[in-house]
Amino acid sequence: QFPIDYDMVCLSTFSAQIYEAYEIADYYEALGVRVVMGGLHVSMLPAEAKAHCSSVVVGEAEMTWPKLVQDFREGKLKEYYYQNPRDEFDLAFAPIPRYEILDMSKYNRMTVQISRGCPHRCDFCASSILLTKKYKIKPIEKVITEIRRIKELQEKPFVEFVDDNSFVLRKHYKDLLRALKAEKIRWFTECDISIAEDDELLHLMRESGCRQVLIGLESPSIDGLEQIEQRRNWKQKQFLRYEQAIQKIQSFGITVNGCFILGLDGHTQKVFEDVYKFIERTGLYEVQITVLTAFPETPLYRRLKQEGRILEDKAWHKCTLFDVNYKPKQMSVRDLEKGFLWLTGQVYNKEFIKDRQKRFFRNLRSQRYLQAIQ
Repeated sequence: QFPIDYDMVCLSTFSAQIYEAYEIADYYEALGVRVVMGGLHVSMLPAEAKAHCSSVVVGEAEMTWPKLVQDFREGKLKEYYYQNPRDEFDLAFAPIPRYEILDMSKYNRMTVQISRGCPHRCDFCASSILLTKKYKIKPIEKVITEIRRIKELQEKPFVEFVDDNSFVLRKHYKDLLRALKAEKIRWFTECDISIAEDDELLHLMRESGCRQVLIGLESPSIDGLEQIEQRRNWKQKQFLRYEQAIQKIQSFGITVNGCFILGLDGHTQKVFEDVYKFIERTGLYEVQITVLTAFPETPLYRRLKQEGRILEDKAWHKCTLFDVNYKPKQMSVRDLEKGFLWLTGQVYNKEFIKDRQKRFFRNLRSQRYLQAIQ
């Protein structure tokens, strides 16, 4: 049972929860309450969503939302609102989130978006590259304004920069990091392995409060990376630098959360042991493992469907990153499920985690000692 005293209900959701969102939309529509749906999944499959709601927002909503609200007030709500022209929204005009309406005691981190998009085109990616082909950055002064708003509400905030790939435009980000230093916050973000090539950037990251970066390594073997980045096969070309890059980043006191995707076409059953050995060898501070997931309208989904490898069409409830809904190329579905569970037990074993964390701090102390005596 849901509250019913609303003028309009607006829903956005992940693919894994889309059917639950449709149930909510159906409930309110049956009561005569207008429902609007948007977000990544809905933008990829607007006709599917429209069957459950009065109106669908396709693309980045900042440009269309004011018009939608005006139309609703005038009783002229349209069935579809398309961002037009595409990619034209400037993050300089992004509204500051209403952080003050949150119960700050329930959040261990606050989020700030400082860019949108990614220069890479990985076939499995269902992030903001589906909404914008351009890599967009938010002006530094606007980022600082948002952070100061958070600081008014939390004394010592931990901030997550919710970018798909930070540090793409090096000069801009270095200027941002210099400005961040004065704010005295701790922060986390996602980026690619190339940050290891820039010592100045790493210094600025650490000095401005960076505690961790999440990096999509995807595979412990070079075969698994073949052509998953569609433009230049970029990820495979970086593979030989992986281990050195991880050591370099962590030597600056920035922990690396390494992400692996299990079940890529180049993977055999050997991948599970290979991931474990890679983590052990490199001393990754934290690890994230997921199952290859074909999200709607990604190049991966279209390819697997064409190859007859999707087990159940439109099984969006299985887009959890932990459920298998396709036929792996070099192992069975059961092999992938069993291997994933085995690796989960190994990687998240308390002693294994503790050993890696101790190793990180031991190496960091040694690094600082060597710097001090030089």
